[in-house]
Amino acid sequence: MFNKTNNSLKEYKNILSKYLPEKSVDLIIELLDQHPCYLKIVNNRSTKHGDFRKMPDGNYQITINYGLNSYRFLLTLVHEIAHLVTYKKHKRVKPHGLEWKRNFQHLMLPFLNPEIFPNEIMGVLARYMMNPKASTDADVHLALALKKYDEKNGKHLIFEIPLSAKFVHNKRIFVKGNKRRTRHECTELHTGKKYLFHANAEVDLVKK
Repeated sequence: MFNKTNNSLKEYKNILSKYLPEKSVDLIIELLDQHPCYLKIVNNRSTKHGDFRKMPDGNYQITINYGLNSYRFLLTLVHEIAHLVTYKKHKRVKPHGLEWKRNFQHLMLPFLNPEIFPNEIMGVLARYMMNPKASTDADVHLALALKKYDEKNGKHLIFEIPLSAKFVHNKRIFVKGNKRRTRHECTELHTGKKYLFHANAEVDLVKK
């Protein structure tokens, strides 16, 4: 748990500086000082960027994937701190309900700054924050803006690839189908079964 002494503060800043935009580090330290928790940077998880939980000993823990670019790391961290604040104020409510949305919006205000986020993210982020969703990946425009700052991994987003293109996901081959509201109906090649993929799902394109 963060303990504000000169030595720990310097060490904490050095660690956070590796993962966050430079101008956001002091603001994050202020937040973590106000809302103490164990902050763990963990191996990448395919199903989530971060999480919050209350530990059996009564302390709070936030985990964040280490492989996120600095802007996504910052958004994810504030997202999870908003869960912590919401729990402290309201205990058990809907995970991404009105209480969480309001806390997330309030906590993000100091970070909506062009010295922290580049212009191409600022515009879509401001719109997203008007009604934040459970995941930044649920907003196609924000997800695409953030993806530009990811390390290149050769993967493609579902909505970027052509209709009827073949792709690999979890070692299985699928064929992209038509869009149904926010998701694409795709057919597994081996079984013929249909699955719905989020537009921002990352996949490997099968080369012809």
